[in-house]
Amino acid sequence: MSAAAEVTRRLEHVDVLIVGAGISGIDLGHHLKTKQPDKTFAIVDGRDAIGGTWDLFRYPGIRSDADMQSFGFEFKPWTKANAIADAHEILDYLHEAIADDGLDRHLRLGHKVLSADFSSDEARWTVTLESTSDGEQFDVTCGVLFSAAGYYDYANGYTPHFEGREDFHGPIVHPQQWPEDLDYTGKKVVIIGSGATAVSLLPSVAETAGHVTMLQRSPSYVLPVPRQDPIANTLRRLLPETVAWRVARGININRQRLILALSRRYPRQMRRLIRKLNAGALPEGYAIDTHFNPRYDPWDQRLCVVPDSDMFKAISSGAASVVTDRIVRFTEHGILLESGTELDADVIVTATGLNMLPFGGIALHVDGQAVDLHDHFIYKSMMVSSVPNFAFALGYTTNAWTLKVDLVSDHLCRLLAHMDRHGYATVTPVADDPTLTGGPFLDMDTAYINRAMHLFPQRGSHGPWTVEQNYQLDRARLATGPVEDPALKFTATVVGAKAAPRGAAA
Repeated sequence: MSAAAEVTRRLEHVDVLIVGAGISGIDLGHHLKTKQPDKTFAIVDGRDAIGGTWDLFRYPGIRSDADMQSFGFEFKPWTKANAIADAHEILDYLHEAIADDGLDRHLRLGHKVLSADFSSDEARWTVTLESTSDGEQFDVTCGVLFSAAGYYDYANGYTPHFEGREDFHGPIVHPQQWPEDLDYTGKKVVIIGSGATAVSLLPSVAETAGHVTMLQRSPSYVLPVPRQDPIANTLRRLLPETVAWRVARGININRQRLILALSRRYPRQMRRLIRKLNAGALPEGYAIDTHFNPRYDPWDQRLCVVPDSDMFKAISSGAASVVTDRIVRFTEHGILLESGTELDADVIVTATGLNMLPFGGIALHVDGQAVDLHDHFIYKSMMVSSVPNFAFALGYTTNAWTLKVDLVSDHLCRLLAHMDRHGYATVTPVADDPTLTGGPFLDMDTAYINRAMHLFPQRGSHGPWTVEQNYQLDRARLATGPVEDPALKFTATVVGAKAAPRGAAA
């Protein structure tokens, strides 16, 4: 066993501690392996399996909501036929990525991070972990702490209060806690919600249920897309695998960029286009303007995609239906609506959203002082002002998540290399611009986002403090832009002496 492997096996000290063994953690693990091979690192996760979101959610029909040419890792071509992939396909892909890089030696599953305290004198984090198998708590130190935990609360989803909930005679299920033994064969299922989870659930559940009703308070945009990408699959037959992957990836990234730009500039025309696509996939005379005509413009909230029109096919066949109304209360046998209609149900699924939680809920401290994240600014979408040697990855909301993660991982490796070259032990973003003003980290009018923005650091009004939802701008900032920045403050530590501040190199 190598010295590095022995260090990570004992998990006493590592150069980089990655919190989260999902897509973001695996991505950074690859970058460290290939670009910082001398760095020791560990990937810890409170769950007993890798995959993050793709292992946590077990509801029927869970799948990607972006094409895998852009959602997949930049360093690992997606070679399967489906561009919109099911969860098991994505998990297989992640396991392959771990095997390719030998990341299994760096994994410490079943270890939940409780808190972390950075010592300026020692230029390191002391991180308290808890073993989920026996509750034992112990400390690990690291030079750099990286949150790959995403921004969802893995413990609980969001369910609003429903009057009369206790009166309903059947099971009430949130997709985040889907029971393995839930049998809905031949039963009437009501799914409350209109987002990505609801539109994924509906066609899958409709295959065996007696009838599925999607009950929504207001419509969302639903866009039919092909499950298989004909361009990507054709290119793979004609070109070498890596070349085909890069061409298809570039096409899909630019296509998504174009759709977003057109939605912003020509919202009325895009609304009409989406309506036309919906009308073509639904029975003639269907009440599209009641059930698929949102109050907001396209991409004011995230668009829901349905591969091969599966949701519309379920509706057209009569296996499923959509009801747009408001809930008065649950009843013994279903749900009473404001219209006076009572929806019969044997099973109710509350696809009512998720709770957001920054950095896995880790309690961060600097020199013993608790960090109130909302009082801080986000630097280059990957660090937090006044918090040394801490970085994170949170992907895009208007594009594939992994595009941002790849850029952040690459930039962090460049930053680590810069620190090594100059003998720096710490790096801290400092927001000392008096003209800087703050705003919510995510600027999207969605309920689950609005409920939680007070928990997150703020995005800044200008400079490196803005949070971009633009892959091209982020490439210029993170992939090709300089590491050095006036907002970054570095220190060099001499063993046995207190860290002395140093300015950023020119």
